[in-house]
Amino acid sequence: MTIIPDTTSAPFVESLLDDGTPNPRARTFIPNSEGVETAARRHIHGTPLEERFNVFGAAAAGISVAILLFGWFAPLTGQVGWAVVAFIGFLGFYAVLVSLKADGQEVKDRVMISLLYSAAAILLGALLFVVIYTLARGQEALPHANFFFDTMLLAGPLDPLTVGGIAHAIVGTLMQIGMALALAVPLGITTAVFLNEIGGKFARFVRTISDAMTALPSIVAGLFVYAAIITLITHQRSGFAAAMAIMVMMLPIIIRASDVVLRLVAGNLREASYALGSTKWRTVWHVVLPTARSGLVTAVILGTARGIGETSPVLLTSGVTSVMNLNPFEGPMISLPLQVFAFVRSPEPNMVARGFGTAAVLLLLVLVLFALARVFGGRGPGQLSVRQQRATVERSGRDAMRITISSGRRARALELPSDAASLNSSGPDSSSPAPKETLS
Repeated sequence: MTIIPDTTSAPFVESLLDDGTPNPRARTFIPNSEGVETAARRHIHGTPLEERFNVFGAAAAGISVAILLFGWFAPLTGQVGWAVVAFIGFLGFYAVLVSLKADGQEVKDRVMISLLYSAAAILLGALLFVVIYTLARGQEALPHANFFFDTMLLAGPLDPLTVGGIAHAIVGTLMQIGMALALAVPLGITTAVFLNEIGGKFARFVRTISDAMTALPSIVAGLFVYAAIITLITHQRSGFAAAMAIMVMMLPIIIRASDVVLRLVAGNLREASYALGSTKWRTVWHVVLPTARSGLVTAVILGTARGIGETSPVLLTSGVTSVMNLNPFEGPMISLPLQVFAFVRSPEPNMVARGFGTAAVLLLLVLVLFALARVFGGRGPGQLSVRQQRATVERSGRDAMRITISSGRRARALELPSDAASLNSSGPDSSSPAPKETLS
């Protein structure tokens, strides 16, 4: 990398200042293989001292402008408006500060990076607010052990938090989401494989339907299951009907996410498998799916996150109960989201505290399920566990031994003709005259 002054533009910009220090306004070029300058290199990563000064200075200026407008110059009120004005002022002052020592393209880059960081901070802040607020409101119910191991069979709205619990809702959620995953995961991944590996006109139709189902309202899924299963077949609300409604909500998410992931598998991997004589099914099973395993786990996590928090389809299909029900095919079976809805509807403070405690348990349950999914299936292609690495080393050793033995056998087989030739040459001299036959 060399620093070359820009002699083509006016005015001429020197690469060094009068005191011998590098000129920050000099253009930086990276020469190509022929030594010709190609393009300017922009330093968009890192946070040097000057960049920190620009950020904090622009933030202070934006806050000052918001304080002046909302407190002195304009009759403006509201915390949200104050934050919006302060943020807009920050962006304006930051662009001005960056433009003092950078060109227009770098100013655009810096402002866009600031917008992206701001969006990430807002998203993270909203998530932390929801989690902290839920845990804070539910801290009255969470310390009691009976809250996790008892049911609400003997507890009423006026009973203290030391009576009753949500064990029946926890079991109901696990059973419903388990049945939904048992049906949605194989169907979703198989459909995604069909869309990518088979294709055709019918595949385009299936992709269109799955895209439309991703925006399906949850209440419609509940009504569909209520009309198709409860009204016509079971004639009663049950955990199985709730699992079918959850599965309807999860299936399009898993299909679309898995479809996108399988598209990212390189085509040369399939071609290499076919070149080795493998069939399409073995290529999909041993090459495509293992390569996309991490992405498929993410697809399952997205589907689980969509289904585990549904309330309206479960309200129509599972029913509300305060007792433990381990039979998913008979009788109502409540889940954690539906239990939260039932608790927070009560005007009693203890019931509201139970509702926030139930919501906190649901958050923790989702976190545990996601962690387990990442541990058991979240490794990327080529990333092996310690046990798998040990097994790979052992198989490699056995293969090396087998190759060595096969090479030795082939070498001995090639030496046999030379040995036979040496035996023939050790016999009677072929140059000596043969014995003459006696003429009778």
